[in-house]
Amino acid sequence: MIGSGREEKKDNDLFFTCSLIDYIARKTQNTRSDVVNKLGKERLEKIYDLADIYHCDNIDRVSDDFIEEADITPGTFDNVGECKYSIPSHWDIGKVYKRLIKQAAQSEKIGIIDALIKVYNSFISDKIDDYNSSVYYENPSYIFECYIENKML
Repeated sequence: MIGSGREEKKDNDLFFTCSLIDYIARKTQNTRSDVVNKLGKERLEKIYDLADIYHCDNIDRVSDDFIEEADITPGTFDNVGECKYSIPSHWDIGKVYKRLIKQAAQSEKIGIIDALIKVYNSFISDKIDDYNSSVYYENPSYIFECYIENKML
């Protein structure tokens, strides 16, 4: 089913879901895997299923609601503050994760949310979230191959 844009509607929903995860992680200073694990599969499915509604609302309010609901407490991971270079936006990082998760789901023949949980809990998530490295702006195919091989190539 094609949406009104160039991508399938669910691709845009995955993009929003990943961007929201990054937004929450920055706001609470937690790793992306910690945020994903605190949100849990059920909430992640809800965010993904209702992304077209959530994206119409203020992202601060939406993130606050999920931070409170999932009891996400402040952490000490500050990849934005530690960045020495231009900081990618939560939308930029959402796009990187969206592409990787789609490829992982397709390759591993698993659902999108299962792939999301798996990707965010893999070694590549730490590499993408190191904004002092070049991984987050590498070619999506390269990032996927590193994910598959479970190491940087």
